[in-house]
Amino acid sequence: MFVSVIFLFLLFSASGSKEGGSLKSPSVSRGSQRYVIDGLSEKSSVVAEPWERLLDILAVVGVRCEWQGDKGQRSYVDMLQRVKELCRYLPGLEGDTRSRCCSQVVICAALVLFRSAFLYVSAVQPALFQAVNALSSGPWILVEDLSSVYNDVEVERGAVKHAHKKRKLADGREKTMSSDDEEGLGKGRGRHILVNKTEMPSWSETLESFRTARESWDLLHSHDGLETEFKKICASWKTDSWLWFRIFLSDMIIYQGQYRKALSSLHQMAAVQQPQPGQQSPSGQTSLEHHRALIQQASCHYALGEYRMACEKLLDVVSGLVPPNHESTKTPEDQGRVKTKTRKGNDLRLLPCTSKAVLPFCLQLMLACFKLRAFTDNRDDLSLGHVVVLLQYDWPQGEMLFLKAVDKICQQGSFQYENFFNYVTNIDMLEEFAYLRTPEGGRIQLELLPNQGMLIKHHTVTRGITKGVKEDFRLAMERQVSRCGENLLNVLHRFCINEKIIIIQSLP
Repeated sequence: MFVSVIFLFLLFSASGSKEGGSLKSPSVSRGSQRYVIDGLSEKSSVVAEPWERLLDILAVVGVRCEWQGDKGQRSYVDMLQRVKELCRYLPGLEGDTRSRCCSQVVICAALVLFRSAFLYVSAVQPALFQAVNALSSGPWILVEDLSSVYNDVEVERGAVKHAHKKRKLADGREKTMSSDDEEGLGKGRGRHILVNKTEMPSWSETLESFRTARESWDLLHSHDGLETEFKKICASWKTDSWLWFRIFLSDMIIYQGQYRKALSSLHQMAAVQQPQPGQQSPSGQTSLEHHRALIQQASCHYALGEYRMACEKLLDVVSGLVPPNHESTKTPEDQGRVKTKTRKGNDLRLLPCTSKAVLPFCLQLMLACFKLRAFTDNRDDLSLGHVVVLLQYDWPQGEMLFLKAVDKICQQGSFQYENFFNYVTNIDMLEEFAYLRTPEGGRIQLELLPNQGMLIKHHTVTRGITKGVKEDFRLAMERQVSRCGENLLNVLHRFCINEKIIIIQSLP
């Protein structure tokens, strides 16, 4: 009986003071509609401070059921600590005492879990619980952190290359940031979640709610008896249909590093999100939610080393984005990123689901996918060319990696990438490639013009074999310099759209 009472208050907590989504059924339209509990008026269905009221009811239930500990719970955190202590004695208990203790732990830990998960999802996907005018805040996405995408190379200082630039080249092999072995990806112990504190003022409370929810989940699965009782509650309350809870579960599984399981959870979430016949979603919300799922799937595929699948998902996302009119200026937090030590590559980041944040993330993740392939011992000019194009974003963060690409080209003695003049507009890169053709630069054979290979073969039957090709290259380079003022995100967006097929086919 008391479980039903608690469930009723969970419904109150979803409808109280916040318009929109229902905790019971995410299939209900999330407009300005309130959830009205059967048998009650709309006014009666709204309870002020529902989670605090639920805590009061739980204290009464505890007295009736002869639970151990304080009869009046001071807070949800205190309640979680109390049931953690009780769990230590659980294996040694028998009969009714064990049954009562088990019920107390399950009910209390489950409520802490649901409340903490609710608070977390309210922050990362607020439109589920708020009116249409709250859509401006948009969802947040938990993904792999890519702060080290430009500088996670084993640096071994070599000889100075291209003295006219006075740059040093990092010589070394690329270290993989991912693994197919899920056991080697860590179980989520000690992982950092990075977030832009300016964009999410409540970041501390949000991350604390996520941590508390994870602790409650772990506690409920620490003993077979607890897990069995918790599963009964979930089945009775049909938590599989709670979209907001599925969002939390997917993020928790990602945090744990169980990426294959996370992909399955994300697919289940997509099924829950399917709109019902005749149901209308707030403008733009379906698109944002779809992007959120695709981006997380791409991040998981990347972590598993499935780079082709990752790029397929990313390019689907990019095709639905409109690049910002102006390139974003770096915040002090972003600028300080260069000075920090290279991370181990297993951190996560909460990313706002906006074109301003998502498009750069997609570009960086594509770079991470191609980088490992481009710098292997085997020659792959196409992947190396894609890397050069993608390194333009956030320049000069990727300068060291670009010089690594230049060194590889010098070692090869030639380089072919016919899309170069379509998408490379960075003046430093243009200067470097122009220098490679000079005697001082090594007279590297560059085939950067469309059909240049055919032109060279055609000129071999005439005197002055490459004279025409050299002139074409010079004119193309001059035209390219005049494009340096173009909006780079527009250029890279076109690259993703126009070269989608070839990008995907470039990866195994």
